[in-house]
Amino acid sequence: MSSRGSPALQKRELGATGALISAVGLGGMLLSIQGRPPHAAAIELIRHAVSEGITLVDTADAYCLDDSEQGHNLRLLREALRGSDQVWVITKVGCTRPGGAWRVDARPERLIQAAEQSLTALGREPIDLLQLHAPDSRVPFAESVGALAELVRAGKVRHVGLSNVSANQIAEARAITPIVSVQNRFNLHDRSVETNGVLDYCTKHRITLFAHSPFGGAQNAPELGLSRLSQEAKRRKVSAYRLVLAWLLAKSPAVVPLFGARRLDSVSDSARATRLGLSPEDVQAIDQLLAPRASG
Repeated sequence: MSSRGSPALQKRELGATGALISAVGLGGMLLSIQGRPPHAAAIELIRHAVSEGITLVDTADAYCLDDSEQGHNLRLLREALRGSDQVWVITKVGCTRPGGAWRVDARPERLIQAAEQSLTALGREPIDLLQLHAPDSRVPFAESVGALAELVRAGKVRHVGLSNVSANQIAEARAITPIVSVQNRFNLHDRSVETNGVLDYCTKHRITLFAHSPFGGAQNAPELGLSRLSQEAKRRKVSAYRLVLAWLLAKSPAVVPLFGARRLDSVSDSARATRLGLSPEDVQAIDQLLAPRASG
């Protein structure tokens, strides 16, 4: 399958690399965890995203049911993206799934082993962008980042990113190796990147901020249609989901939201968010709409 002929979506630069990616990306997690669609349907959804102009897919070796099928999502992408050489794959290492639980393991030797396994599962070398899934409180952060830097020197990874980190940790990592991306939670319910310095830092230093869980996660996503934002979305004749993605895009040129989906129509709707331009006044109005209401 080729990505040629896909509709043009708004593009954004990946960090300061000069490479352009679609301004929204498909998150692969929902296709591999509990409640995932059948294999054929997952493959169809990924290919549909590419046909809609998505040139960025987010994955991780830990996107699976448990450790017995580590790399499940990577193998899905390998099959679905065969021939789509214009699609960037960003993946993460540093988490394991013992018995279906989520555990952080960012020991350098474990990160290098996981990256090697990811290369095999993806069938791509080098990995386009490898991110540390999360800092490990048992391991010095610099040692974890150093392992990813070693993979770059070995030619197995093109670019390094981080996930679930603070502004201070980004600065610490940049002293070790160039950092092109940060993947943190950013949505209506969790806007901490706007107050803890992460968004400002990424914008200032031209680091892409991948906004994960833009709809609030599996529990909160269904409630978007009932949120205060829904009336504004109806006024604009778009879904609340599309409006949320456009709102995130308007926050900073560094932001690239990563949306999850299990239905083809959800993919199409999210892709079209890049065409819904919001002015600074629009963003301010939505921010005020989301502000807590005064009691009494």
